[in-house]
Amino acid sequence: MAVFAYNGRNQSGAPVSGAVDAVNAESAAHQLLSGGIHPISIKAQKADSDEEGISFSFGRKVKAEELIILTRQLYSLTKAGVPLNKCIRGLAMTLKNPALVKVLYEIEKNLNSGMTLSTSMSRHIEIFPRLYVSMVLVGENSGRLEDAFKQLIEHLELEQETARRIGGAFRYPMFVAIALSIAIVILNIFVIPVFADIFSQFGAELPLMTRILIATSNFFVSYWQILLFIIIVAVVSFYQWIDKEEGRIKWDAFKLRIPLVGSITKRAVLARFCRTFAMMLSSGVPLIQAVELCSAAVGNAAVGERIRGMRRSIERGESLLQAIGNSDMFTPLVMQMVSVGEQTGQVDEMLNEVADFYNREVDYEIKNLSANMEPILIVMMSVLVGILAIGIFLPMWEMFSVVQK
Repeated sequence: MAVFAYNGRNQSGAPVSGAVDAVNAESAAHQLLSGGIHPISIKAQKADSDEEGISFSFGRKVKAEELIILTRQLYSLTKAGVPLNKCIRGLAMTLKNPALVKVLYEIEKNLNSGMTLSTSMSRHIEIFPRLYVSMVLVGENSGRLEDAFKQLIEHLELEQETARRIGGAFRYPMFVAIALSIAIVILNIFVIPVFADIFSQFGAELPLMTRILIATSNFFVSYWQILLFIIIVAVVSFYQWIDKEEGRIKWDAFKLRIPLVGSITKRAVLARFCRTFAMMLSSGVPLIQAVELCSAAVGNAAVGERIRGMRRSIERGESLLQAIGNSDMFTPLVMQMVSVGEQTGQVDEMLNEVADFYNREVDYEIKNLSANMEPILIVMMSVLVGILAIGIFLPMWEMFSVVQK
């Protein structure tokens, strides 16, 4: 994918400019003509294969809450009829995030020089994702910028709430896994060596499990520097691997197959796709551009690759229903709802229904996640306690019985 800056005229003949995502200049021109814009010049800005979307990761300079607040304030000010340059300058004077304040001042400067808001925002993808910019562009071209901001507010809030629910569902098993890992390290470094010294004083033959525990503990104590180095190298190699497109797709596909939590992740990703796609269609974004933007907004490279396959199917002339069927992502029930949407001309409403359907399934599985995880965690704790009992306490009981005799 690449970003193409364009200059053109809308249906009323007024000059417009902005940026679109497309595979090539021809595809960009097709998208502009589909949106009622006659391009005069189209120039590629840069290529980009990264997942942009609306992200809630720790790497962003602007938090999700800050972007929501900014969008809400832009909606209120534009609805009240305040000129855009004054809106941006007033917000820049009230916000506290220095990165966001700097960008807003640059946007105000661009607005004063005659540039559109969407074009100004497209120069700061690290702050305003492309889906966000595309919605602003549609609002500018249709004269309903405040409606675009309102839809973005609803979308951002739903995305944030979904991210919180998913994070809350994974918090408990992650906490238990970390606690178990810390317990194993403490046992190997501090506890087992004490018992090993006690056992060595008696000179008795130890059970196999005890010898394995002592050997493991000795390895931890003697070669902890090597272990730490191996862990660091493994973590760095892993992140380098997932930074590449092929590695990221394989890793995201693996996350969808993890027992218990994989189905939750998949349904949440599909709900995000349906909700985002519905918002783009209802706003008047051309179908191919909407599909491409959604492929980057779902937050999962494996699903994004399937969605890009849908775009290729649509470009070959297939219907949306056929493209969705070829993706092998949705159930027959969902495809029936999309079919009804195509027949009635209400695809966006049907997609919102599908998103609500997946969200209800996510909520149900999150509620049952703790109940499903508890037996597994109990078994893990039991195995750990059993190994300690067999490996440490059993020899001690045998030695005490010998001493008593």
